[in-house]
Amino acid sequence: MWTDNQIKGKILHKLTRKGKFEHSHTALDNLSKGFSPEVRGRTKDMSQELIKEGILHLKKTGYGKQVSINLDKKEKIMEYIDEFLKMD
Repeated sequence: MWTDNQIKGKILHKLTRKGKFEHSHTALDNLSKGFSPEVRGRTKDMSQELIKEGILHLKKTGYGKQVSINLDKKEKIMEYIDEFLKMD
């Protein structure tokens, strides 16, 4: 079973691999892709928590909500990613 921090870690790992920092954004809806159907609902909640924590920047556009990683929170980002990578 996925913990909240593991879900956050996978989201952040995906965004870092794709280079979604500061001015490079991706659609908020894309963050749940790659998760199993039973976890997808929780990814939306975890994405919102990452926005509230200031780890993800939210940019509202005419074509939807976009997110990118806030590099000022690098230590917390690495904690979440490490927790995800330690999964069996």
